[in-house]
Amino acid sequence: MTEVVRLSNVHKRFGDNHVLKGIDLSIRKGEIVAIIGQSGSGKSTALRCMDHLEIIDEGEITVCGHTFGKGISSTDLKQLRQDVGIVFQSYNLFPHLTVERNITLAPRSVRKLPAEQARKIAADVLAQVGLSDKAGCYPEQLSGGQQQRVAIARSLAMDPQLMLFDEVTSALDPQLTGEVLRVIEKLAAGGMTMVLVTHEMAFAMKLAHRVIFMHEGRIHEQGGADILRNPQTAELRQFVSNGL
Repeated sequence: MTEVVRLSNVHKRFGDNHVLKGIDLSIRKGEIVAIIGQSGSGKSTALRCMDHLEIIDEGEITVCGHTFGKGISSTDLKQLRQDVGIVFQSYNLFPHLTVERNITLAPRSVRKLPAEQARKIAADVLAQVGLSDKAGCYPEQLSGGQQQRVAIARSLAMDPQLMLFDEVTSALDPQLTGEVLRVIEKLAAGGMTMVLVTHEMAFAMKLAHRVIFMHEGRIHEQGGADILRNPQTAELRQFVSNGL
């Protein structure tokens, strides 16, 4: 199968803090990978490096055909942003724009699509996340779960090859978490390649083709969902037993 993501000997430091210590990872088209681990283990940093939001200190990353290390041209970066969608814990919606305008902004400014085509895409992705009736609303009129679903729709509007999710449910209560996870399940059913940094262990077991446990800046253990039922290392056993 086609490889969508490859990290080769990736290191990342913030000052004296060596956060990623030689990460090697390959993700195939259509694969769903869940990254778990304690706070500070490097999982969110690894995700941000995949979208070049953090510049690595050593190694090489290839994502959707774009290869970069310490530098990347602005042209390549623009194309990378079209090929990769990323959704964060904070929704990052523009409060002064309606839901529809939040979604159409990038297709119109980056992809240079005409207004009518951008609105059609917005309607399609809002239907996909179950929010067709919210196009004219402002973010403050939506619940947290609805805002997060709009954030997902905004990424989908760019027709990405890869979706990255960084703890997207950690600020939500259980009911709103369920709303967002159902949208992600729907994307999975459609064959979207996804990497999820998550603390939702049951969801990771249900959805992920592969679970990666990070510990102290390294991939400590990985495998199918069964590694959460039968951890091979003391560190993962402790992590699972703590219910994190």
